[in-house]
Amino acid sequence: MLIWRLRQPGESGLGCHPPRKGAGCQVVQKPGMVPPPPGEESQTVVLPPGWQSYLSPQGRRYYVNTATNETTWERPGSSPGIPASPGPHRSSLPPTVNGYHASGTPAHPPETAHMSVRKSTGDSQNLGSSSPGKKQSKENTITINCVTFPHPDTMPEQQLLKPTEWSYCDYFWADKKDPQGNGTVAGFELLLQKQLKGKQMQKEMSEFIRERIKIEEEYAKNLAKLSQNSLAAQEEGSLGEAWAQVKKSLADEAEVHLKFSAKLHSEVEKPLMNFRENFKKDMKKCDHHIADLRKQLASRYAAVEKARKALTERQRDLEMKTQQLEIKLSNKTEEDIKKARRKSTQAGDDLMRCVDLYNQAQSKWFEEMVTTTLELERLEVERVEMIRQHLCQYTQLRHETDMFNQSTVEPVDQLLRKVDPAKDRELWVREHKTGNIRPVDMEI
Repeated sequence: MLIWRLRQPGESGLGCHPPRKGAGCQVVQKPGMVPPPPGEESQTVVLPPGWQSYLSPQGRRYYVNTATNETTWERPGSSPGIPASPGPHRSSLPPTVNGYHASGTPAHPPETAHMSVRKSTGDSQNLGSSSPGKKQSKENTITINCVTFPHPDTMPEQQLLKPTEWSYCDYFWADKKDPQGNGTVAGFELLLQKQLKGKQMQKEMSEFIRERIKIEEEYAKNLAKLSQNSLAAQEEGSLGEAWAQVKKSLADEAEVHLKFSAKLHSEVEKPLMNFRENFKKDMKKCDHHIADLRKQLASRYAAVEKARKALTERQRDLEMKTQQLEIKLSNKTEEDIKKARRKSTQAGDDLMRCVDLYNQAQSKWFEEMVTTTLELERLEVERVEMIRQHLCQYTQLRHETDMFNQSTVEPVDQLLRKVDPAKDRELWVREHKTGNIRPVDMEI
């Protein structure tokens, strides 16, 4: 799966320092070719690999090593990174960090904004596209539903944030095709659906326990009623005592089940219901927060595409006016070129600003996705652990109920073992005898 590198503070999403593989910033010429300005050498100058040429705001040409961000006023020699003349002096530009000066301005002079963003292959097509899902850089990145990913063909190996844990924060960055339709479902949406399903399962569990409580209450009521029944109340002797104990045990058992139902309500059902409500609030908070960040990201992406299109138009206008200057030299044409160059520079600055805002929005979304998915993991673990504990409490109460029920029948067992028909007969005869003199034959 895909893992993001967090953008460092001040790091721009677009620039010429250094160019990414397959997506560098170049002058609107073939790579390595520098057109001489009017009045200078007439033949094209070939630069060493890794060097590019730009014009400063004052019109002075300077050179940039795109691999090291080294700048120099002297044209470099044939060896990459080594100027042509001995003892070259560096540019008076301030030091750079992540391609930016300490003041926060681009490391290259503002004049570089009129450069077109192109693929390193020399293709004239601008970087990126106006439709989500289209490749942003053939070798480097791809944008899907306004989210930029490394291209799978050239993606460097990424380490998981939480290896071996199958964490939510590692496996739900991309969108998934909706099996119910032609649209897509965001990875975070799948996580939310799982949480909502868990909430529903918890609700059904609490309803199950409630039904169990009703059964216990009804059972206890029926046992208590049956214990008051007068059937076989006239049984006498040791058997009569055992029968009376059977009826009493029913009353005791009814009390046990009544207590069992009360504990199920207070120790199992009620906690499940209360926790479910808190869980629902947490899910709503997560859903709204991530959805807002994704909308903001989509808005920033639309602004980038708009700025990219504007830059392309300004570059086309500048190229057209430059061609007109080559055909016919005039002060008016030169003024038009300066004006077109300023507009192109502004368009380039706007694009860089929009890309930077997009990268900031994407970084914010990324950070919140990591934080929120880890929070979802915590909530899910907490929910499952809570249910497990209360189901254990249910089984414990059930064992206790069985033990109490067993204790109610133990006296019955004891009395049943003492039942003695002969002894019962003796006692009954002693109490109800009418005489022990037997009749004899009548004499004549």
